[in-house]
Amino acid sequence: MSGLLALLDDVASISKVAAASIDDVAGQAAKAGAKAAGAVIDDAAVTPKYVHGFDANREVPIVWKIAKGSLFNKLVILLPVALLLSVFAPWLISPLLMLGGAYLCFEGAEKVAHALGASSDAHDSEKHTHPEADGPALEEQRVAGAIKTDFILSAEIMTIALSTIPDSDPIWMKALILAVVAIGITIAVYGFVAVIVKADDFGVRLASRQTGPLAAFGRGIVKFMPGFMKVLTVVGTAAMIWVGGQIVLHGLAELGYSAPYDWVHHMAEIAAHAVPQAPGLVSWATTAFFDGIFGLILGLILIPIAKYIINPLLSVTIIPLINAIRGMFGSANKA
Repeated sequence: MSGLLALLDDVASISKVAAASIDDVAGQAAKAGAKAAGAVIDDAAVTPKYVHGFDANREVPIVWKIAKGSLFNKLVILLPVALLLSVFAPWLISPLLMLGGAYLCFEGAEKVAHALGASSDAHDSEKHTHPEADGPALEEQRVAGAIKTDFILSAEIMTIALSTIPDSDPIWMKALILAVVAIGITIAVYGFVAVIVKADDFGVRLASRQTGPLAAFGRGIVKFMPGFMKVLTVVGTAAMIWVGGQIVLHGLAELGYSAPYDWVHHMAEIAAHAVPQAPGLVSWATTAFFDGIFGLILGLILIPIAKYIINPLLSVTIIPLINAIRGMFGSANKA
């Protein structure tokens, strides 16, 4: 009897440890997801354009294809690379995080430049958005373009997530946290995308098949969605520039170049003292503003560098490697 009680006590202890571990994983995953907000919003803002022009019955299947590609990017390619970095080259995490931040600044600055009338073809997303193809071929090219764009955004998300995990955590916990982040963010982003790409159809259906308040609600949805998409694009752009600038400034401080980071925080303290009624909010807004200014300037500088140097290098190195890995897994699945 005493042996059984001891066994039950051990089981209870193990259950408590497992429950605590699950809570820890969930908490750290949520923290990592929040830190990656800029890339996540960008992902949600960018994806709907890839279904533009298709029949309504193909929109959700296309989003599903892109979501599966995103999961492949995160779980099969990026998660193992992140774990290897955490074990063998943890010193690379901060520079890679800064690289991801710089890319966010570049993407945001390019959108600002385009909105102001400056043309830029620093990346090939527009080629993928309007390829010279038709029917199924057009769909496959759109999906391939979306997945390639997602790879860069997913790399940022996974790197940011990895940077939030304590070095003392065991490798299995890091893997579990990254997997939870990868799956959770993919479901959230592409579930949200599926909803917004079908919102117009839902509104039209309500307006045409219902009467009274439901029909009015449907017409309201149809009128609301274009403005909502514009707001989403603006918010996504602002988030990219702000978060990217913040990541780069913080990384520079960690590498010993702390003057810009310290100056921003000094300005935030001055602003907070000037408005004692809401010091926390004012400090945050001031920090975000100057992080955004820095990010915008950095992004504008990076546009010609990306166009004439980085993209040509990627087209002959990283992109063929990703395609080769996908081909290997595709061949294995067919076999």
